[in-house]
Amino acid sequence: MRMLTGTALGVSALLGIACGVVAYTFVYARGGSYLTDAPAACVNCHIMREQYEAWTRSSHHSVAVCNDCHTPEAILPKYWTKAQNGFWHSFYFTLGRYPDPIQITPRNRRVTQAACRRCHAAIVQAIDSAGAAWEPAYQSDCLACHRDVGHLH
Repeated sequence: MRMLTGTALGVSALLGIACGVVAYTFVYARGGSYLTDAPAACVNCHIMREQYEAWTRSSHHSVAVCNDCHTPEAILPKYWTKAQNGFWHSFYFTLGRYPDPIQITPRNRRVTQAACRRCHAAIVQAIDSAGAAWEPAYQSDCLACHRDVGHLH
């Protein structure tokens, strides 16, 4: 019985420490801000400062925030994407392995592409119906030609 009590105490202590570290990290990293749509959350980490500044100069500044283009529209996929991106941004930043300048991942490129098509549905419909008039490789890739629209460099 003593062994079980000692083990339970040890496990409880480790869980308490882990919870404390998670809580401290959440507060220190302003974790609550990531639950919002506020663009200021994206610059909590200085890795994204250049993208934020470029967004403030873009035509999308007055009509879209970061999450409008960089997360899916549905609530669960949106927060799953935010959690994944936050984890990997933190992971690579902590290890000093972030590419400079930061590059969009293939998955996030698809999310952004879907957002372009959703917001600009009428334009996309006209382009897609033009068919052979457009290079097929570019019909479904807005970012191939318009990559600086959301972040004017």
